This record gives sequence, structure tokens and C-alpha cells, in this order.
Amino acid sequence: MSTAQPPQPVSAAENRRRWQAVGVGLVAAFMTLLDVSIVNVAVPSIDRALHASPSDLQWILSGYALTFGLALVPAGRFGDARGRRNAFVFGIALFTITSALAGLATSPTWLVIARLLQGAAAGIVNPQVIGLIQQLFRGPERARPFGLLGATIGISTAVGPLLGGLLIAIGGEEHGWRWVFFVNVPVGVVAVILGWRLLPGRPTGQPGWRRLDPVGVLLLGVGVVLVLLPLVQEQQWHTPWKWALIPAGLAVLVAFGLWERRYARQNPPLFDLRLFGLQSYTLGAILALVYFGGFTAIFFIYTLFLQMGLGYSALVSGLAITPFALGSAAAAVLGGRIVNRFGRPLVAIGLLAVIVGLAATVIALHLAPHAPAPWVTAGPLLVAGIGSGLVIAPNQTITLSEVPVGQAGSGAGMLQTGQRIGAAAGIAAVGSMFFSSLATSHDWTTAFERSLTLATGIIVLALIAALIDIWRNHNHKN
Repeated sequence: MSTAQPPQPVSAAENRRRWQAVGVGLVAAFMTLLDVSIVNVAVPSIDRALHASPSDLQWILSGYALTFGLALVPAGRFGDARGRRNAFVFGIALFTITSALAGLATSPTWLVIARLLQGAAAGIVNPQVIGLIQQLFRGPERARPFGLLGATIGISTAVGPLLGGLLIAIGGEEHGWRWVFFVNVPVGVVAVILGWRLLPGRPTGQPGWRRLDPVGVLLLGVGVVLVLLPLVQEQQWHTPWKWALIPAGLAVLVAFGLWERRYARQNPPLFDLRLFGLQSYTLGAILALVYFGGFTAIFFIYTLFLQMGLGYSALVSGLAITPFALGSAAAAVLGGRIVNRFGRPLVAIGLLAVIVGLAATVIALHLAPHAPAPWVTAGPLLVAGIGSGLVIAPNQTITLSEVPVGQAGSGAGMLQTGQRIGAAAGIAAVGSMFFSSLATSHDWTTAFERSLTLATGIIVLALIAALIDIWRNHNHKN
């Protein structure tokens, strides 16, 4: 694995300040990524309170992911060009305001619009956090903050249903769902203040507004929307013509690539396509896209299985996912520390552990069909969580290891855009398997086992990508 230049010594005061800045970024990342999954358990309460239609509920869930993915690359480029502190503070302020508006919603339309804006704000914030780590740390010393970021991603994704269930239990079925959004407000206010004080200011020698590539922004945005829309609306749009949007979106993304190549001859592009010439970046991005396709879908179908199929409360359903979250958090911190020593083989080991854990989950449910599912799955999900912690943070470190600091935001944005597309595709595919199996078997356990097997198969593809990278590196050294 290639690394940047050796880090230069920093004073104790500078080191303390950069860790404080990263701490603020991690809190913001946790808060925005938490809202990907925390709302899932609130859907029944929102349905009763606002009398939302199935289409409204789908947009409340998927609209956030759609605008999140749409904003990532342009926001990353803006942070590279105009200063990460400006973009971070604006994004967190917008996220805080829209969270409050979501909590105050009196109609489904109000809540959908708030969620769309909230997702865009999250997309503005997240590439700044990764770019900040790239900017403040050099070479091998990036492994530790990336390990903490990986732990943050893993915990926020897995603990969302638990925290959502807890807030609903405290606030009550009628108004508890509002606290799922209101909880962001005090944290967001503090993050705005500390972000402005602690994050480094605007760098010198930035391009002007006219060089921020508006045509590239438009082409990328249209392409991402066309690819994501049929995926996030898979359950609501019954026409088969919806799938025609995906090749149309891919065609627009090809046009985006051609435009970027032309634009880069005289101006800094929205995204430098030469990054795909880096093996570490290309294979890491592919691995992340595929892994998130299987990883994110797990919590979607498990929540449905426990709450709707077995009748568990939102709180118990959230607690059932806690072993995965704990294992992921602990392993991500460890993985961040040792990734420079082991490189991509560490990611492969993590993927193998995820596959073993998920396969064991299916086997445990099959062998003990009448035992309490949260207890039966706790051990296997802990193993899968440990594996996941060895995937996300180390892969992120390796993928971005050769990306120049001036392109860290846009490079991270493209990486995360792939993750969002992978997550949407995975939920669409695995969710479709879940509902089709339920329709034919009329058995929730069978539907969950089949869909979890599909999610595991998707993660096997990520393992293959990791093994290809290991094989190519081995041949290159020899």
C-alpha cells in the first residue's frame, strides 16, 4: 500500500487542536449518518400521527439517502476549493434547522421536504470530515483518526434503531418520533460553534466561483438521481419501466466523465478522473460500493423481521442489533491502528468474518426456530460486527492513502456516493427478496433467512474484490 510523505512533527498544542477538530467532525458524522437508520423504527409512529401514505413513508426514508448522495461530490469539491470550515459549518447549521423542522412537521409533505433538505445537509458535512483528516494528518498517522471514523460509521448505522426505539419509548408512541429529529438540535448547535472555532480556515490560492464546474455538478447530479430513483422507489413504483432510468443515468455519468476530462485541461474539475488511475482508490471504491450493498440491507430486513414479523417493540429490535454495533466499534478502532501493517489483507479477513457471522445467523435461526431471535442471533451478529469494523475503516484508509490533500474532499465525496448507491441498490435487491419470499412462503423467518443469504452473497463479491487487489499487489511486488 502506498503512503504519503512521512508526517512532520507537530507541537503538543497543534496536536491537541487537530484532535479537537477531528472530534467535532466525528460527532457531526455520527449525527448525520445516524439519521440514515434511526427513522426506520419511527415509521409506524409517523404513520399513525400524520396519516402518511406508503409513498410518503418511502420518501421519508429514502429521500434522505437520495439527497445525501446527490450533495457529496459537489460539497467535497467546494470544501477543497473554498475551505472545509465554511462548508462544514453551513452543512451542520442546515442540518440542525431541518432536523427541527422535521420534528415540528404537521403533515407528510412537510416531513418529506424537511427530510430531503436534511439529507442534502448531511451530504455537505460528511466529505468535509474525511477531507479534514486528510488535511490535518499525514501518512501512517491518518490510520488512527480513520479508525475512529470507521467506528463512527459502524456504530451510527447499527445503533440507529436502538436509539430510535429508546426515544420513542421515552417520548411515547404519539410524539416519540419527533424526538428522533429533535435530538439533533442541541448537538448541532454545539457543533456549529465548535466547528467555527476549531476547524482550520479557508486555504489560500483557491479557485473562484466560476471554476467550480457548474456543468459537472449538473451532469453528476442528474446521473446520480436517475440511478438512485428506481432503487429507492423500488417498492412503490410497480412499472418495469423504472429500471430504464438506470442505464439512462449511467449514460449521463459517462457524459459527466467526458466533460470532466475536457474541463480538466484548463480548470480544476469537479472530480479528477485521474484518481481512478490509482489502484488503491479504484478497487477500494468498488469494494465499498459492493460492501455497503450487503451491509446496510441487513439492518433494514432485520428490523422488519423483528418488529413486523415477530412483534417485538422498537426498543427490543434496536437492542438486538447492539452486538453488531459493539463489535464493529471495537474492531474499527483496532483496525485503524494496524491497517498500515497489514494493508488490504486485513480488509479481506474482516469480510470473511462478516460472511461467517451472517451465515451463522441464518443457521442459528434455522436450528432454533422457536427460541427468542434476539438471543439466538447475538453471538453471530457480534462476529459479523467485528468483521465489519475491520472492513470500513481500513478500507477507507487504504482507498484514500494516495489521494492528494487538495482533492481529498471530492475524492471522499465520490467514495461516499458509491456507498450510498450501493446501499440503495442493496436495500432494493435484498428488500425485494424479503417481500417476494414472504408472499410465497407466508413465513417471516424464511423470508429473513433467504434475504440475509442474498446480503451475504453480495458481501462475498466484496471479498472477491479484496482478493483481486491482494493478488495484484503480490504480483506487482514479485
